[in-house]
Amino acid sequence: MSIKRICVYCASGLGVSPEYLLAAQVLGSLLAEKKIALVFGGGDVGLMGAVADAVMAGGGAAIGVIPKFFAQKVVHQGLTELHVVDSMHARKQMIFDLSDGFIALPGGLGTPEEIFEQLTWTQLGLHRKPCGILNVNGYYDRLLGFLDYSVTQEFIRPEHRDMILVEQSPEVLLTKMTLYNAPHIEKWIGLKRNNL
Repeated sequence: MSIKRICVYCASGLGVSPEYLLAAQVLGSLLAEKKIALVFGGGDVGLMGAVADAVMAGGGAAIGVIPKFFAQKVVHQGLTELHVVDSMHARKQMIFDLSDGFIALPGGLGTPEEIFEQLTWTQLGLHRKPCGILNVNGYYDRLLGFLDYSVTQEFIRPEHRDMILVEQSPEVLLTKMTLYNAPHIEKWIGLKRNNL
């Protein structure tokens, strides 16, 4: 799969471990080295600002998409492109349209919400773009454990669980994303059970 632009979802804070910041910087440098443009939320703070700074320091392109109500507070001033949109919904749609794949770094409520939206759309067959989690310092271990448990409870199919590419190394994750081929799987499971 040809990947020219990757969306990175991540925190507007730095977290408690220096490994989170380092991972953001390494990923940004790697994107620049591989000539893959960054698409992100457009802020200059936390991990999102660090990824963008690393991309641009490496000579790469950083494309920000930010809603108006954030634009006066945390907008990154040095981006290759900046799109100011009316709402979070418009931001999500533009980020999707601009991106060939999606990566989640550590983050709070918004980060898993955004990557899970993309995974849901993949599951429903609305797109075939790869979705990856950079599991820095085991940050997502408990969330991934919940997904595994959901498989045992037959709320997530194993094939859908396997769509989530998880790595600790940015380079390995990017390689997996370029080799990714989304499965074509019927979404609905167990509809006839219990006469449903």
